[in-house]
Amino acid sequence: MSQIAAHLPLPSIGVWNLGVIARKELRDALGSKWFLLYTIAFIALSTLLSFVTLAGAGAYGFAGFGRTAAGLLNLIMLIVPLMALTSGAGAIAGERERGTLVYLLAQPVSRSEILIGKAIGLALALLASLALGFGFSALLLAWKTGGAGAGAFVTLAGYTALLALAMLAVGLLISSLTRRGSVAIGVAVFVWLVLVFVSDLGLMAGTIMFKLRVEELFALALLNPLQAYKMGVMQHLSPTLDVLGPAGMYASATFGRWLGALLLGALITWIVVPLALSLIIFSRRSPL
Repeated sequence: MSQIAAHLPLPSIGVWNLGVIARKELRDALGSKWFLLYTIAFIALSTLLSFVTLAGAGAYGFAGFGRTAAGLLNLIMLIVPLMALTSGAGAIAGERERGTLVYLLAQPVSRSEILIGKAIGLALALLASLALGFGFSALLLAWKTGGAGAGAFVTLAGYTALLALAMLAVGLLISSLTRRGSVAIGVAVFVWLVLVFVSDLGLMAGTIMFKLRVEELFALALLNPLQAYKMGVMQHLSPTLDVLGPAGMYASATFGRWLGALLLGALITWIVVPLALSLIIFSRRSPL
């Protein structure tokens, strides 16, 4: 068995090459006007939402990290997937369209190093953007209200990082399948629309038309990374998932304390599987 394994074409990945490609991708991402626009929008909207939360506290007498985390949830589900999908979608297809992918592959680097290095660089850029948005909001809330409910805010940030990485992996898969950057971005935006808007409407319509059972409804919700993210965050913000309807109530009653691990596993699967498929496809496709 060891002799067979020795002859398999396993990719060799060098740390130095990964670092060089990751630094280049990080520098390019931070210099992109679209990425900067997404980052500024996320920082501005999250900070504005914190101000609104504090203003509501003056009128109703309660505020803090927990209430702001609940308010940020829907904002994150709109901005972060779009940012991550479009960033990943242009990574390979853009290089292929400009003709620089051929030059890059002519260097002493493997295709695995190129893809993984790009993924690391883009992931660092996304996480830096999220850290700035959450950081400004957290500083404002800590200054005005103290640290009450900070655990919910940290949980939100952790789940959001996983969601961003999952959407980045899907974007890289799209990029590996397409030849032109503009097409890849268009497909990424379409996937974003499906995940954000069509999936909710589709679940409601499917429940009515096909009379889906609650078990089937929950299984379909798990197939959408945004739904898994939403349930994971709400599990920590609310003692029950009744606010998510029958699927949330079923999930709480059936899985109990294992529900968090199940939702985290769903998000991690959305990171690993698309990235693995991207490696397979990119290693076999022509650079032209």
